[in-house]
Amino acid sequence: MAFEGLSDKFQGVIAKLRGKSRITEDDVKEITREIKLALLEADVNYKVVKEFTSSIADKAVGQDVIKSITPGQQIVKIVHDELVKLFGSEDANINISPNPPTIIMLVGLQGSGKTTMAGKLANLLRKQGKKPLLVACDVYRPAAIEQLKVVGKQLDIPVYSKDDTKDVIDIAKEGLREANSKLNDVVIIDTAGRLQIDEVLMQELKNLKSATHPNEILLVVDSMTGQVAVDVSQKFNEELDISGVILTKLDGDTRGGAALSVKTVTGKSIKFIGTGEKMSDIEVFHPDRMATRILGMGDVVSLVEKAEENIEMEEAIALEKKLRRSEFTMQDYLEQIEKINKMGSFKSILEMLGINKMTAEQEQEAEKKIKRTKAIIQSMTTAEKKDVSILNASRRRRIAEGSGTSVQDVNILVKEYEAMKSQMKMLMNNKGALMKAAKSMGKNINPDDLKNLKF
Repeated sequence: MAFEGLSDKFQGVIAKLRGKSRITEDDVKEITREIKLALLEADVNYKVVKEFTSSIADKAVGQDVIKSITPGQQIVKIVHDELVKLFGSEDANINISPNPPTIIMLVGLQGSGKTTMAGKLANLLRKQGKKPLLVACDVYRPAAIEQLKVVGKQLDIPVYSKDDTKDVIDIAKEGLREANSKLNDVVIIDTAGRLQIDEVLMQELKNLKSATHPNEILLVVDSMTGQVAVDVSQKFNEELDISGVILTKLDGDTRGGAALSVKTVTGKSIKFIGTGEKMSDIEVFHPDRMATRILGMGDVVSLVEKAEENIEMEEAIALEKKLRRSEFTMQDYLEQIEKINKMGSFKSILEMLGINKMTAEQEQEAEKKIKRTKAIIQSMTTAEKKDVSILNASRRRRIAEGSGTSVQDVNILVKEYEAMKSQMKMLMNNKGALMKAAKSMGKNINPDDLKNLKF
C-alpha cells in the first residue's frame, strides 16, 4: 500500500487525539514532533517537513482550537488540510489543446516506467473519449520501440515508429503528421531516458520540445527512489519547465517521501499515479482523496468511480431485477467477482472504504479464496450454475475434482452464495435500508423514485 508506514504513524497520532476534551500547547508540541519523525522516516524532504509541521503547530496552538469543544477533531482537520496543500490543493487536469492534437511529452530517467505509463495514459484518455496515438522516440534503449508496440497492440492503440533513423525530431514530426492524417486528437511521445541526468539527454529533450511545442511535459518518476526522485524532479523542471509529474510504482512505496515532497520542491502538480502492473492501474491524482486515505478515512469517491468504470448502469439494473426475482445465479455471482477484480486488489478496495488493517497474509488468503471460488463455479455445468439445489453429493465431488478443491470448499461456497442471495434480496425489498445506505455514501434517493420502480 502507498504510504503504509506513514499512514500507520498518522493514524496513531489521530487515535490519541480522538475524544480528547482538552488539548494543551505541550500536547500540540508532542503531536507535531511525532508527525515530524513520521515524515522524516518516510524520506520526505527536510525543508518540506519543517514547513509542514511549523504550519500545523501555528494553527493548532491558536486559541480557537485549544479552547474549542472538539480540539482533537480540529487538529485532525488541520493535518488533513495541510496534507492537501502539500499535494497541490487542486486536481491537476491534462491541458487539452483547443486545436487537436494535444501533444503530451513523457520524460524521465531510464527505468522510471515511461513506456508502460505511455500506454496507461493513452488507455485512460481513450476511456475519456479521446483517440490517442503513441509515438516511439526512445531510439537508444534496446527493444524500447518494440516494447511500445507490444503495449499498443495489447491496448489496440496505434503506435508510430521509424526503424530507419535515430533522428527523434524527424520521428516526432512524422508522428504528428500521422496523427493529423488519422484524426488522432492526442499524441503521446515516449522519449529516451538515461541512468542519470546528463547534458546530451537534456539537450535532446529541449530540441524535441522546441520542435513539437507540447501542451504537456510530464515527468515520470519512480516513487520508490525516494529523495532521489525529488532531486530528479527538481533538475528536469529547471531544464525543461515541466507541466506536471506522474508517480509510478506508488503501490510499492510504503513511505511516500517523493509524493509528499515533489510539489513543494518543483512547484508542479502530481497529475497521475501508477498503482499497479495492469494497464488499467493508473489514477488521476486527487490531493484531497489521498490525504483522507493517509489519515485512514477511506476514499469512497474513487471506489464509486472505479465501480462506474467496470459496471454499466444497464447491467446494474438487470442485476437488481434478477435479485428481486430470485434469478441471481452462480454465473451472475462469477461475473460480479470478475468485475470487482477489475477494480483492483481486495486490499485496495478495503482501503478506499477506510479499512486499513488487512495484513499481507490476510490479503493473500482473500485472493486465494477468490481464485478457488472462480475455479469451483467454472467447473459447474450450465444447469448447476442456474440452480444449485441440484448439487447432490456426486456432483459436488465432480466439481471439487475439476476445480482442484475439496468438497468442503464447494459446500462453503454454496452456503455463502445462498446467504448473500438472501441478504441482497432483503435489501432490495427494503426501501428504507436502500435510502439509508445511499445517504451514507453522500447520495440522496427520492422516495417517489422508489415507488415508481418497475420490475
